[in-house]
Amino acid sequence: MNYYELLFTVITTEDYQQDLLINTLGDIGFDTFEELEFGFKAYIPADDFDEEKLNEALGVYQDMFTFSYEISLIPQKNWNEVWESNFEPIAIADKIFVRATFHAPRPEFAYEIVIDPKMAFGTGHHQTTSMMLQLMLENDFAGKKILDMGCGTGILAIMAAKLGAAEVTAIDYDPVCYDSTIENAELNHITNIKAICGSKEVIPDEQYDIILANINRNILLDQLQRYSEVLKHDGEIYLSGFYEAPDLDIIMDEARKYGIKYIIHKKNKDWVAAKFIK
Repeated sequence: MNYYELLFTVITTEDYQQDLLINTLGDIGFDTFEELEFGFKAYIPADDFDEEKLNEALGVYQDMFTFSYEISLIPQKNWNEVWESNFEPIAIADKIFVRATFHAPRPEFAYEIVIDPKMAFGTGHHQTTSMMLQLMLENDFAGKKILDMGCGTGILAIMAAKLGAAEVTAIDYDPVCYDSTIENAELNHITNIKAICGSKEVIPDEQYDIILANINRNILLDQLQRYSEVLKHDGEIYLSGFYEAPDLDIIMDEARKYGIKYIIHKKNKDWVAAKFIK
């Protein structure tokens, strides 16, 4: 698969403005991002790239702050080399070490997650993923049944298994993410993750103790009702992929319709990860 790379230069004094661009690009099919000192790189499969849609999506920000971008085509044969060169290992809360297969292990960390860096989103580098991992560290997953929606690389599903979850169902509509989750589960010697390719319509008619969903506001709003149907009473939901304002209040209002109560949230550069209980 060929990819397009967009190199953005962003001139702004507010971090959230760059995040607005990244969030908007994610909504129109960009699936991988690398933040730079004065901007970022965004990647999208060549077959999904629509320059007219791109211009329309970004047009709303033209008068808000200054940014520009350059477009380059990356052939299939060069993609892994480009992606691997941009992937650095990270530590989260001094307890989780996320690395690729070509990085040295760090046995001093309580938990290590090995992610083969392909196209799938979710390496722990974005604030939403790291905050979700922090929330997971602070709560009890032992012996519980977990649903991970929009699983990306499978990083949250893998973490749930390492925290003692009895079984984990990981769902993503992107076939690349589906394949990546299976491969990364094997890399981490995890055997209790069941991956499914699809969206809310493929969620099994079962009852879960915990639901993880790091997606975006609009998809979460669309899927919350289905989450409530498969979540046990007193079950927990961890949500991320959206901003504190105005998104959190909007999601809280929607969650109340289904008996899901907001408990607490973490914030990083206006992104949030929130815990809810049914």
